[in-house]
Amino acid sequence: MSDPKIAIWSLLLIISWKYIGFAVILFLAGLQSIPEELFEAAAIDGASYWRTQRHITVPLLGPTVRIWAFLSIIGSLQLFDLVYIIWGQYVSATAGTSTMATYMVTYGRNAGEFGYGNAVAVVLFLISLVIALIYQRYVLRRDTEGALTGKGK
Repeated sequence: MSDPKIAIWSLLLIISWKYIGFAVILFLAGLQSIPEELFEAAAIDGASYWRTQRHITVPLLGPTVRIWAFLSIIGSLQLFDLVYIIWGQYVSATAGTSTMATYMVTYGRNAGEFGYGNAVAVVLFLISLVIALIYQRYVLRRDTEGALTGKGK
């Protein structure tokens, strides 16, 4: 596990196994929110299965894909527990599996540099905040456009 080529692939496999259930449930909920009438209308119009998937299912799953990507990005920034449990506090930096959270603990708490660890935590928070604000500004606004009625429009 200390070989970087094996370590990163094993971490990828473990994370995928851990979060695949959440992704499946999220996408099942997204699929159930698509009205059945759209598929029936496409079948009446003579659309093939693949054309139905391309023009109905994929576009209507767009908000689900975007929220899944957002949650995955934020979750990857905060990844700590798996790396720390599997590789420990010393191997995570040498195995090529170090994350910002393990870096914060290794060079902050374990080294006795609590101020440096706090600075890394603030940077991690600011990166997460910027990603969340960009998501809210551009993606969430587009996904909820037309969902709310306003008197001024």
